[in-house]
Amino acid sequence: MTDTQTAGPQATDVFIDFLCPYAWRGVELAAVLRAGGEAFTLRHFSLVQGNHAENAGQATPTWWLTDQPAHEGSEYQQGSLAAFLAAQAAARQGEDAAWNFTLALFRARHEHGQPLTADTIQAAAAQAALDPERFAAEIGVFGTPTFVLPTGEAAYYRFENLTRDPVQARAWWDLYVTVLRDGAGVATIKRARNRPARRA
Repeated sequence: MTDTQTAGPQATDVFIDFLCPYAWRGVELAAVLRAGGEAFTLRHFSLVQGNHAENAGQATPTWWLTDQPAHEGSEYQQGSLAAFLAAQAAARQGEDAAWNFTLALFRARHEHGQPLTADTIQAAAAQAALDPERFAAEIGVFGTPTFVLPTGEAAYYRFENLTRDPVQARAWWDLYVTVLRDGAGVATIKRARNRPARRA
């Protein structure tokens, strides 16, 4: 078998954004054809990101939806990000789970007029029969790299420095885990840019 050959039918990519009613109708059509044996793969394209002013005229985006903090920005930004993260978490439970969740959330949004809120997303997850504990753990991912510990704690860790030194890597990892598990509940740390270091 050559690199260009694959077993079974080749899938058609379907790019979606849960904000878009046309995407909903396209997914409904694809779901019917999928039930008849056609192969489709769900892909996400953020309309918020694609239409963002900072990306106008750029060959590649400079403003990324997945780099934005959760619960910040416009209603559309928040809804788009929350739905995207939820869809990624659902997909980790398998292709059928991804389709069931995608259809449930699209229908909640465009057929029943529900906003893309946490309650709507949780209801769609329940309707799609997702594993609730697994979904709750994996929906916490909002950027890369996000680490999900075996005990369920999860956080996005933005590395500013590179290390290949085992001792340094262990020290940084232990610091990350300590902050993540600490009862203080530190959610965000942002360093000031272009600010000179204070001298003693």
